[in-house]
Amino acid sequence: MDVPKEQITALLDNALFNSAQLLGSFLVSSSTVNAETSPHLKAENLVLLGDALFREREYRRAIHTYKQALQYYKIIPKQNSTSSRSALSASNRSSSPNSFNICAINENEVKFKIASCHFALSENKVALVEMEGIPSKARNLQMSLLMAKLYRNTKHTRGAVTCYRECLRQCPYVIEAIIALAELGASAKDIISLFPQTPNRGGRAQLDHGDSSRWLQRYVEAQCCIASNDYKGGLELLAELLQRFPNNTHILLEMAKVEAIIGKNDEAIMNFEKVRSIDPYVVTYMDEYAMLLKMKSDYSKLNKLVHDLLSIDPTRPEVFVALSVLWDRKDERGALSYAEKSIKIDERHIPGYLMKGNLLLALKRPESAVMAFRGAQELRADLRSYQGLVHSYLAFSKVKEALYAAREAMKAMPQSAKALKLVGDVHASNSGGREKAKKFYESALRLEPGYLGAALALAELHVIEGRNGDAVSLLERYLKDWADDSLHVKLAQVFAATNMLQDSLSHYQSALRINPQNEAAKKGLERLEKQMKGVDPDAPEEEEENEVDDADAEQEEAELL
Repeated sequence: MDVPKEQITALLDNALFNSAQLLGSFLVSSSTVNAETSPHLKAENLVLLGDALFREREYRRAIHTYKQALQYYKIIPKQNSTSSRSALSASNRSSSPNSFNICAINENEVKFKIASCHFALSENKVALVEMEGIPSKARNLQMSLLMAKLYRNTKHTRGAVTCYRECLRQCPYVIEAIIALAELGASAKDIISLFPQTPNRGGRAQLDHGDSSRWLQRYVEAQCCIASNDYKGGLELLAELLQRFPNNTHILLEMAKVEAIIGKNDEAIMNFEKVRSIDPYVVTYMDEYAMLLKMKSDYSKLNKLVHDLLSIDPTRPEVFVALSVLWDRKDERGALSYAEKSIKIDERHIPGYLMKGNLLLALKRPESAVMAFRGAQELRADLRSYQGLVHSYLAFSKVKEALYAAREAMKAMPQSAKALKLVGDVHASNSGGREKAKKFYESALRLEPGYLGAALALAELHVIEGRNGDAVSLLERYLKDWADDSLHVKLAQVFAATNMLQDSLSHYQSALRINPQNEAAKKGLERLEKQMKGVDPDAPEEEEENEVDDADAEQEEAELL
């Protein structure tokens, strides 16, 4: 043979994939290999070339090459196939079913490789057709996991559950299968029961139920708590795991994600920053961190984060969500295009849908925002998608739908003060429901006394109904324990409404000391300064300052007349 197969094998084993595919082109075009007399050699050579193309991420070419290999494989006479296979199995090269660099032709493995290419190209349905051509008994762990992902991506939940369960039967340490089963509604007991108790002939991983593996059971319980919206229980279990595995970035990220969902923003930011100090190149969940930085108006850290992410891997969906968060301040439409790009990269990326929904709401497109928040809910319903749905429905006066979504949140999270407050928000949207809203806000504060969102909403209700004194006493009670800019802004607004201008000024200044970027405080202070000068803050600007506006006003008056 002109090109020894061992050479391309060596290149593949040493991860020299570009050289391997260049040499592979010589291998498959060699005149010494007659396709008619030696179809098995032709097929084997094509598989090696396909492996090199796959590793180079030239997925279309790899698919084409693998399919050519299968065509030659099908014309191999049975006796030739058997003899060549036995000879090849004796070679030095690994024939592991998990290896992409195999010498012997195995039709099922080649189909798996074709499916892997389609999966990499996000062609889930085509990939699933290839995988379903592999008998279930012939599937190894890697194949079962790909099947599970494909079933889940194509919304075949039952098939996904079956395949994820099979993964854990073969190996209890497939962490992504544990997370997926928890999200698909499996109980901790059900998942743990799948773990192999004793080693078997198939070489499956054994789970030692002693102290050494108890952490894995705790991890399963934590993921099941989070998936069932028991965030408090999930955080407690993760904190317990963190004591055993200090500085574990995965656990810290999981904790930060949950803290972000339930509004424990300071704790979440602290954990995200700890992860970045341990491993500055982590991209996972960094879009969640970006959202928190924007909420804190910490634009210097947000700028640095986005710059870092772009230098690490500009193709990840988290990077585009972070870009969307950054651009939200400058250009909402540009930010929206980045959010949509993140979803295009990964249709299962929840923060992309949440960001898109919030941007559409800000752009006064609540009907489209509902679709985005529904997209997030289909993947995993959490507090933020419920909040987005409720606010979107209220924005176009769909009170009945908003109330239904808020009640769904309350059913899903019966111990959540945030869910109770959400029902209160719907009732507060109309004058007839204010008494009910008051009860829900008070219940939320009884359940979580430190929940500022409910305190601010209740204070707003007091102001609307003319109970300014009650609003002030409520907010000042919280001020003793919380140095929060939004609390100062609300107090400033209440004092301004009761003509206590000096007190209002003091609180606006306090808010800006805590957060110099607080837009509500800036606008409120500007309005207050006009009031203190005796100028009506709602009066139109002077003529010489804005002649164009006056011309517009004259035109409107003419139209009215």
